[in-house]
Amino acid sequence: MIFDILTLLPEVCAAYVKASILGRAQKAGLIEVRMTNIRDFAFDRHRTVDDAPYGGGNGMVMKVEPLVAALESLAGNPRPRIVLMAPQGRPFDQEMAAELAGLERLVIICGRYEGIDERVRKLAVDQEISLGDFVLSGGELPALAVVDAVSRLIPGVLGGECSASADSFSDGLLEHPHYTRPPEFRGLGVPEVLTSGNHGAIERWRRKESLRRTLIKRPELLEKAPLGPEDHKLLAEIRGETDGAEPG
Repeated sequence: MIFDILTLLPEVCAAYVKASILGRAQKAGLIEVRMTNIRDFAFDRHRTVDDAPYGGGNGMVMKVEPLVAALESLAGNPRPRIVLMAPQGRPFDQEMAAELAGLERLVIICGRYEGIDERVRKLAVDQEISLGDFVLSGGELPALAVVDAVSRLIPGVLGGECSASADSFSDGLLEHPHYTRPPEFRGLGVPEVLTSGNHGAIERWRRKESLRRTLIKRPELLEKAPLGPEDHKLLAEIRGETDGAEPG
């Protein structure tokens, strides 16, 4: 899958995508993350990419010409989906990540200043994406979050085919707790079931703790999660255990 990030800060994005899982995935040819510096498409000698807004007001607005020229430079087959990172966009979640992972090309526009000229939206943008109800200085961090989340769902990127399927939200629930060595630290031990060697009991414990965490922290997720009879049985057990709090 090819990701094209349109940004005024290509060096910021490049540093992240060269590291760790994304870096290895690129070396393996599973993904390609390319940076396009919007300033390279400014036509004046000062490489101006912003201007004062019509009608007055605070801040500056990203100009339409450099952005559209940058987008047109990426034309080709297959036609990419063009998304804009913006606070008013559809909230990004695991379901959207899975949808985007089915694409061959994704172009992500990172806005700056007070925003972009509205004509860019009308001429080129297919979809707007938001990380949540808050405002950042630019779209670079959200764009990297999208690239990371989508890349994890591409076969081979995580190494094991089941790695991503166990992540929080992949089955509609929060992920269960994890433990590793040492077996005891500052009076806190590891649940005995995890060292029992009983794989059936371990899987049941993990599912129950996943349900418990979801019930406590994000109960609204249970309304849409695909729960089976055993899940409802585990939830009844959880509700019957004191206040259902996570074991300490």
